[in-house]
This record gives sequence, structure tokens and C-alpha cells, in this order.
Amino acid sequence: MFAVYASEPNADDPLASLAVGDRPEPDVPDGWVTVNVKAASLNMHDIWTLRGVGIKPDQFPMILGCDGAGVLDDGTEVVLHSVIGDPEWRGEETLDPKRTLLTEKYQGTFADKVVVPKRNAIGKPAEMSFAEGAIMGTAWLTAYRMLFVKSGLRPGQTMLVQGASGGVSTALVQLGRAAGMRVWVTGRSEAKRDLAKQLGAHETFESGARLPERVDAVFETVGKATWSHSMKSLKPGGIIVVSGSTSGPDPSADLQRLFFLQLRVVGSTMGTRDELASLLEFVRLAGIRPQIGTELPLSEAKEGFRTMLEGDTAGKTVFTL
Repeated sequence: MFAVYASEPNADDPLASLAVGDRPEPDVPDGWVTVNVKAASLNMHDIWTLRGVGIKPDQFPMILGCDGAGVLDDGTEVVLHSVIGDPEWRGEETLDPKRTLLTEKYQGTFADKVVVPKRNAIGKPAEMSFAEGAIMGTAWLTAYRMLFVKSGLRPGQTMLVQGASGGVSTALVQLGRAAGMRVWVTGRSEAKRDLAKQLGAHETFESGARLPERVDAVFETVGKATWSHSMKSLKPGGIIVVSGSTSGPDPSADLQRLFFLQLRVVGSTMGTRDELASLLEFVRLAGIRPQIGTELPLSEAKEGFRTMLEGDTAGKTVFTL
């Protein structure tokens, strides 16, 4: 079958390991289903896989792609939940120490077909296109959990999203606006800030700019480049919800500010199957149309990867089959 895959780990030049071509048809274990992929979206996790982060060398070659939407053999249209846990685990899915994502142990969605546990294929709302469904399982699920599970925000409170144009950031803007939050966003360029306003942000600011007032919550996916600004932007008792560190994972802790103002820092990773189902229903009820920055045929995947590496994004990159 046709697929886009990582041929080997390459920490210094990840695109050199990006391959396009034929891969074997997948086996289907008991309790798993085959999804005929219609669309799949690109995530930073795919760049890390090419670099060899979070995956063992003997797992290569690995078909890339955490997210996807497609059709089961019986015609059911589905969105994929990419977190695959230990069948024996009975706790909260994201805390399962044996959990894995597609592309870490199991082959991913950048292919004609992908095989997943039956429970990981969730019915797609009829109003949602396959391209829109393909961006729900990682970026949008991450944003949903950050906002509705971790932050404790109430409608009418003010949230700051650091970084205006990434997949999680654009999802946070749209979800926050739909939920009745006052949404503020920072961005490095006027074009990125304009995009945030188009998606529903009430105010936008240059990166690092002094805000008119402090906020109730900051949503962090950037890390080192924005951490100091995030800490200084919080009201006493406020919260930073962190789901990534694209600029580096080594921020100054600023412990004096943390304890004196009783700030809270909370980590958030992906989300559960039930949270994904709730997200799909919320998007349907709210009438939100997710922001897709670039849509390319899977055969042109290298262009999408290049754009992500250069930071030239305006929403999610989706590959169609």
C-alpha cells in the first residue's frame, strides 16, 4: 500500500529520512479494525519521530501520522483516537505508563490503511469533513483537555494563548471563544495575529508585549521563548497549562513569583477517548469549523513537512488520499 514513512532516525536532518512509497498491508489483530484513510494531519510528533525521539531504532521503518479520519470496511465514517493503552489498565488513559501513540509502536495514518483497536475508531459527525475530522485527535483534543479539563476557567474569564498560528493554539482560540472566554493571543507576526483575530480572538499582542491587565490562565505550547512572559502575565492564583515546549524545555522556573503569587503550573497531555467523543459533539453543537492552513495530497507530504520545520504555519496541515 502507498505510505509516507520514516526510513530511519535522523536527528540532524529529519527530512532526509522521510520516504514515500509502498509498505506492506497491515495485519489485523483480534479486536482491531482496518480504517481506510481519507485524510490525515501533520503534527510536530511526526518531526520528532523522524529525529528518532520517542521511538526505538528497531521500530523503523515507521509509517508516520498520529491523526486521521476514514471509513471502516462496513462504511462507517470515523475519527481516530491515537492513544493506544494497555488493555489491562483501568485508570485514566493518559496516565497509563504503557500507553503509546500511533507511530511510536504501531504504524501511523499516512497510508492507504491503518489498523487500530476498535474503541479507537469513533463515529465522525456527518457535518464534519474528513479533513476536519483528521485534525481532531491530537491538536484539538490536546486543546480541549487543556481548556475544559485542566484549566478550571469559567465563561467570562480571560485566557492568554502563547503563539498564534499552531494547531493547538488555533484550536484553543476557537474553543475558548465558543465557550465564552475572553481570548487574548500573542504572535510573532502581524499575519499570525490577524489569523487569530479571524478565528475569534478578542485581542492580539506581539510576542512578549506588556498586557493591559493580567489574565486568569495562560496556555503554553512554546516553552523557553515565552515562559517568562507567561509567568508575568498571570493574576495571583492564576494557572499556566502546558502541553508542549517547541522552543526548548528549559525555562527559568521563577520560583519566587510562583510561590509568592500562588501561581499554578499544570501539565496536560493529549486526552482520553471519551474526551475526544465530547470534543466532536461540542464542535458539532457550536458550529465550529476548524482552521486548516494547508491541504495537500499525501503524495506531496514532503512540502507539508518542510513548511512545519520552517515554522510557516497558519493552522493545521492536512494530507488527503
